[in-house]
Amino acid sequence: MFEIRIVCATTDADRIVVALDDAFNAGTIAGYPDCDGKQQRLYLYADHKDAPTRPISEWPGLTEAYATAPDAPSELNWLCDREPHERDREWWLRRAAVVDRMATGLAPGCTATEEQALDIARKLKALDDAAVICDPRAYVRQQYARWATDHH
Repeated sequence: MFEIRIVCATTDADRIVVALDDAFNAGTIAGYPDCDGKQQRLYLYADHKDAPTRPISEWPGLTEAYATAPDAPSELNWLCDREPHERDREWWLRRAAVVDRMATGLAPGCTATEEQALDIARKLKALDDAAVICDPRAYVRQQYARWATDHH
């Protein structure tokens, strides 16, 4: 759940309310006119709508592959909490995915280099003994999207 605050022209308020309701599971929307009467302040609590179920494409893009991924700090904590003997395929997949997200800027506040993302992606491909010829990071995205579909 998150809070949304919007300041808009009074004439746009109704259209914005409809758009918010279409985009989110929106709670009650409180509207207050600004002191000049030309603008409206809208406040609401909302949550994401459930994503429609659809098959993952063979080679998903960044946003499709990581649509349900936890935030990077949570994922990094999960990785750090595993003992060395617990570093199985899932660990390597989740590590490759979070580093890929960090290298592409999808993890605000967390950074990794393109080289780090590529190196870990290659390790995952080697672990899987993947014969498919493709960009290792595309392989990570494909495998993560499939894994996430099975685990959510």
